[in-house]
Amino acid sequence: MLRGIDRHLSADLLHALMLMGHGDDLVICDVNHPAASIAADTTYGRLIDLPGCAIPQAAAAILSVMPLDTFVPAPVWRMQVVGDPEGIVPVFGLMQAEIDRAEGRPVAMAALERFQFYAAARRAFCIVRTSDPGPYGCFILRKGVIDLPRL
Repeated sequence: MLRGIDRHLSADLLHALMLMGHGDDLVICDVNHPAASIAADTTYGRLIDLPGCAIPQAAAAILSVMPLDTFVPAPVWRMQVVGDPEGIVPVFGLMQAEIDRAEGRPVAMAALERFQFYAAARRAFCIVRTSDPGPYGCFILRKGVIDLPRL
């Protein structure tokens, strides 16, 4: 165990987060997402599972160590509700609240049509599958920069 590290961050997830650079994308998804098949096409190349973890918990854990990109208008994307592009499901609000809390500011979230989301997920660095039942618990987070003091 390590101090100050959220208990939901597995060694595999921490490794992937450390490998990611500015502008790399991470997908957080629910159990319905075709995560295993899409993960094979990502940079990391394999699925990262967070069993027993809901999407807001996973987001809180990840965002406790990973900043969001401030150089793009919307560093977070979500999947649109099929057949209702303006539709809202509860997980959207839960995720927005977690993102805003972690960043300490309102953060824009854009929406992608289902198959556009899948295509973007295939280009992501990695896929993190939670145990969240969904539906529409699919989000892409773009990693930002940590401004560290020079040694």
